[in-house]
Amino acid sequence: MTGAFTVDVEGATLAGERIGADSPPLVLIHGMAGERGDWDRLLAALPADYPILRYDLRGFGLSPSDDREYSHSDDLLAVLDALGIECAAVLGLSMGGGVALNFALSHPTRVSRLILISPAIVGWEWSAGWKGLWHEVSRAARDGDLARARERWFQHPMFAVVRESAAAEDLRHAIDAYHGRQWIRDPQRMELPDLERLHTLAMPALLLTGERDVADMRLIADVIAGAAPQVRRIDFVGAGHMLHIERPAEVAAAILG
Repeated sequence: MTGAFTVDVEGATLAGERIGADSPPLVLIHGMAGERGDWDRLLAALPADYPILRYDLRGFGLSPSDDREYSHSDDLLAVLDALGIECAAVLGLSMGGGVALNFALSHPTRVSRLILISPAIVGWEWSAGWKGLWHEVSRAARDGDLARARERWFQHPMFAVVRESAAAEDLRHAIDAYHGRQWIRDPQRMELPDLERLHTLAMPALLLTGERDVADMRLIADVIAGAAPQVRRIDFVGAGHMLHIERPAEVAAAILG
C-alpha cells in the first residue's frame, strides 16, 4: 500500500503518506512545530524505493485536532492498526524522538528497531534555561504576536548550527508555516517519566546526536545511552540538533547501516 492516507482518531484526523517498497516501513515522527515535509532532505538521501511511512502528528501540518486530552503514542498505535502494520522500525526527531521512545517502551512488540535523532524524553525535568527560552516563545504566542514567537523559536540555541547551514531556509519555512497552537496550550495526557523505564527497552536502538546540540538534549542522550540496553550511539562532530537536515547523507548512511 502506497500513497496518502488519513486515520480518524478521537478528536483528530491524522494525515500521512506511504512511499517506497510495499514492505514494513520506517515510520518517521517529526519534531515540535514541524510536519511530515520536514523529512524531504533525508528521504532524498535514502534509496528511492526505501519503505517510508510519515504523518503529521495531531495538531500539526494537515492533522487537525480539537482540544481534548490525547497521547501521541496512542495516535501512532492507531495509525499502525489502521494500516495493518504489525511491526515497524520507528524514527523520531526531537519531540518526535520522545514519542518514538515512549511508544517503543509501551508497545515493544510493535517496534522492530528504534532510531532516535536528538531525542526528547517524556517526563523530563527541563533546566531553568530551557524553560526560560520556552516561556519567551509561549508568552509571545499567547499575546497574539506569532511573528515574534516564530522568530524566538527560529533563534533558539537548538537551531544554531542549522541556521549556519544550507538548510536554514527549510527551517525558516517550516516555522513560518506553523500555526503556534501548541505554544499556547497542548492537552497531551500527563505521563510518568520514561526515565524509569529505559532499562526495559527491548529492541536494538540507534541514537544519533550532534556534538553542538544544547545541554538539555545532550544530557537526555547521555542518559538514554547509559541506561537503555542495545543502544548504539553516533555523535556527529560539529553537528547540532537538526541532523536530518544538517547531515542528511550521513544520517541516511547510519540508518542503512
